[in-house]
Amino acid sequence: MRYLGVDPGKKRIGLAISDPGGTIATPLKILQRQSLQQVLADLASLCRQEEVGTIVVGLPLNMDGTHGPAAQDAEQLASRLAEATGLAVELWDERLSSVSAERSMLDADLSRAMRRRRIDKVAAQIILQGFLDARGRAS
Repeated sequence: MRYLGVDPGKKRIGLAISDPGGTIATPLKILQRQSLQQVLADLASLCRQEEVGTIVVGLPLNMDGTHGPAAQDAEQLASRLAEATGLAVELWDERLSSVSAERSMLDADLSRAMRRRRIDKVAAQIILQGFLDARGRAS
């Protein structure tokens, strides 16, 4: 079963996908944030196309673990995705995923322009890989 990782943002939504065995996450693409209906339709279509079984949405908690407006938006997106796709949708703590993505791209010596074009899908990869690793440890 494949997993789709989603890094929700105000302007862009980063996406990552797992291998069919659900072990390794790979950056997939970035969706420009449009209307919620369009985002849901695009993600539902992608899930059918890629044979996704579970969607993992990054939950941007505050550093103290509380839910702010961004976390509430992610929870709403997750709920609406479950309705639109009929798939299981998991929320995954994404604190510092963008920082980690930026750091890994700096280590890879990518230009600022290249980092800006990739940050959201790399953050989605980090979110999804964290989920997959935790799921693997639990089983």
